[in-house]
Formats: sequence, structure tokens, C-alpha cells
Amino acid sequence: MKRIFKLLGILIGSVIIAFIILELIIISFGVNSKPKKSDAIIVLGCAVYGSFPSPFFRARLDEALRLYNKGYGRYIIVSGGKGPGENISEAEAGKEYLVARGVPSEFILIENKSFSTYENLLFSKKLMRKYSLKSAVIVSNKFHLKRASIIAKRVGIEASFSGVYVGQYLYEEVHGFLREVLAVLYTYLIYLRQ
Repeated sequence: MKRIFKLLGILIGSVIIAFIILELIIISFGVNSKPKKSDAIIVLGCAVYGSFPSPFFRARLDEALRLYNKGYGRYIIVSGGKGPGENISEAEAGKEYLVARGVPSEFILIENKSFSTYENLLFSKKLMRKYSLKSAVIVSNKFHLKRASIIAKRVGIEASFSGVYVGQYLYEEVHGFLREVLAVLYTYLIYLRQ
């Protein structure tokens, strides 16, 4: 019986250590990522309330706008399909937001079919091919960037990353960092099998 408890203790301890290590990798990647001058800026989709970007999506769009104005990309690709409770797709809401802030509509490309991070990046890659865009800065919340980097590599996007942190939504940000451990682990396992 003692041996079983000892093995159980080792197993639980190993899981906790692995969780902490992966969490530190996710945090470190999100905090230390720096954008590089690229052909495009990809904004990963996020919730829309009716027709208006949610606070997290607005933060991503504002970061894309900042990067665009500093010359980090000639085009902005806004991704995301139309989910439940959304009157228009995330991509269309993002485009409207950016146009209202001075980005010429011809430099905003929309990818409005995706429903996951994988699809965001896969379909954005197809747009990049269509417009002969070779590299991109991928914008999302800091907690999301490590997983986005794994997927970007998988779909063949030459990418750098720029993350946002929405301080007034501390609970959601902390929850995002914790949840991403399982999401990143799942992403690694899926791509190892393929």
C-alpha cells in the first residue's frame, strides 16, 4: 500500500512539475515575443458582441493598428468567422473597426470562414499566397501566442508575434494563461501524430 501511495505521489508531482514548466514556457513566449517588419499583420479572431469587437478583440485590433502605423506590415489580415450571438463575422467587425480608425480598406484582407486558431492561420496563409505575402506578425493575447506559434509553423507561415494583455480583465487573462497549458499540450500531441 505504501508503494502505491509513493508511486501516486511521484505521478502527481511529475504532473505538477510538467504543468509549471509548460506554463512558464507559455508566459515567457508571450512576454518576450517581439514583432519584426513583415509583409502582413494577422489579427487572430476573437468574440464580437453583435457587430462590435469584444474588449480582447479590440485590444488585438489596436495592437495591429499600432504596428501598421509603425510600418510593420503593408496589409492587415483580420480573421474569424461568425459565431453564435454575432451579427457579422469577427473579420468583418475587425475590418470596420480598423477602417473607422483610418486604415484604407484595400489594405485590410478578411478571412471570415474560420472557427479555430488552426483555421485562422491556415486560411490566412491561403490569403498570403494569393497576395504574394511572405511573412507576417501574428497578433493575439500574450497567453495565446505560444500555441499560435506552433500552428503557424505547421501551416508554413514565416512569423513573428506581438501580444496584448488586457489588465482590466485580470481574471480572464489569468484563466487564459492556465487554460493554454492543456491547449498547447493538445496542439503538440495532435501535430506529433500527423
